[in-house]
Amino acid sequence: MTKFTAAFLGYRDESEIERVRAAIPEEVELVGVPGEPLDTMQERGSEPAQNAEFIIPWRFQITPEVAKSPRLKVVQALSAGTDYLPKKELHENGVLVTGNQGANSVAVAEMTIVLMVGANRHLQEQVRNLHSGKYGGDFFDSWERYNELTDKRVGIIGLGKIGSKVARRLQGWDCEIVYHDKLEIDPEVEKFANAKRVSLDELLTTSDVVNVHVPLTENSRGMIGDDEFARMKPTAIYVSSCRGPVTDEAALIRALENGAIAGAGLDVTELEPIDDDNPLLQMPNVFMTPHLAGLSIEARYKALDNAARNITLVSEGKQPAGLIDPFE
Repeated sequence: MTKFTAAFLGYRDESEIERVRAAIPEEVELVGVPGEPLDTMQERGSEPAQNAEFIIPWRFQITPEVAKSPRLKVVQALSAGTDYLPKKELHENGVLVTGNQGANSVAVAEMTIVLMVGANRHLQEQVRNLHSGKYGGDFFDSWERYNELTDKRVGIIGLGKIGSKVARRLQGWDCEIVYHDKLEIDPEVEKFANAKRVSLDELLTTSDVVNVHVPLTENSRGMIGDDEFARMKPTAIYVSSCRGPVTDEAALIRALENGAIAGAGLDVTELEPIDDDNPLLQMPNVFMTPHLAGLSIEARYKALDNAARNITLVSEGKQPAGLIDPFE
């Protein structure tokens, strides 16, 4: 009988591989390939990938050869997004794709609120002034530019694992939460989030903050563009910490330049790393972070633990948790 093998390709350090190894059955063989040096990761990981039933790829690309491996049963993502995986090809070869089951949802939710506050209070400009020797600049002469988050209406597009946690955390800020989602949302999730479902048009036209939390798919690519920005209040802040291409970035820049919206808080951009000459980097009403919202040690541990549980389930012939729709 062939031994069940799981391959963790691209782990950061020995503590990560040991955490997974300690949580799976002894009879499961866990093959680990460190992520560094990065320039040889693909080469070093290819053979283990083609000889495993279960793959955890981090800094490793699932190639057509790997996707067609007759042994492969499951590819486990440690990240929330799975747009970098060839899901259709894996599906055609009978391979399941599983997500991180919201492991980083708290981390992203917390940072999303930082983005909201940062954009409302022009934190990027304040920090830039401080480090360039201007200290407070003209901030004390322009009070009208800065807004509190308290008592504002926050519209969340996508009330999933992250969106619902953003809503939950905003309750302490006395915000009114509305949401729009193409999916039916469990009433218990609505109760947890204390959020009211509204049409997309109402959300866009009435929200003080418009916050997007949707996966990147062919349907969501560019879903927030010129028309959507035109419907927002001129005092609105746009916040995104999902995937950059969900936003039509050229349309966002136009909206910021012509005053269609007041500002933006962004953890993601269309091109990453962002070009040095991107206008967003110099706009005083934009607060940005470099796609690091999901980073926390707690999030990493939760993702590794979820992967270990799925290795155990699959090795026992059971269905893994957190299955991803291959066509989404």
